[in-house]
Amino acid sequence: MAAGWKSRVKGVSASVLPIITDLRGSLVVAETAKGLPFEPRRSFTVFNVPSREVRGEHAHRTLHQFLVCLKGECAVLADDGHNREEVLLNTPGLGVHIPPMGWAVQYKFSPDAVLLVLASDVYDPADYIRDSDEYRRLVADAERGKP
Repeated sequence: MAAGWKSRVKGVSASVLPIITDLRGSLVVAETAKGLPFEPRRSFTVFNVPSREVRGEHAHRTLHQFLVCLKGECAVLADDGHNREEVLLNTPGLGVHIPPMGWAVQYKFSPDAVLLVLASDVYDPADYIRDSDEYRRLVADAERGKP
């Protein structure tokens, strides 16, 4: 993915993270001032996902997420209620930001995939929108100015 890539999905962005390599190995740096669009308050990893399984399939009302595939690869489908776009995460030097009210699905996991998710807040089940019909209704209501 080229630097400066712009998603068609509202609020979704990709960040190229610097990979620093020397004789001792490689590391990737992500700082809130340089690439991360929010300060993480929670992180979790997803791994050992059978290739046919799908993760995510929800949106958050207020939570931001930043996804990086640390090993292997997986695809992220981002949706804003009007536009959809797939981002292939296949290097730890690439992350994708899913903003609040962005629907996201993770799939096409390679057998060795390890997905790191940084979240802007602690776990709150009330923040999740798990039904796609409800999600589309909330997006439409927001566009019409309904609370």
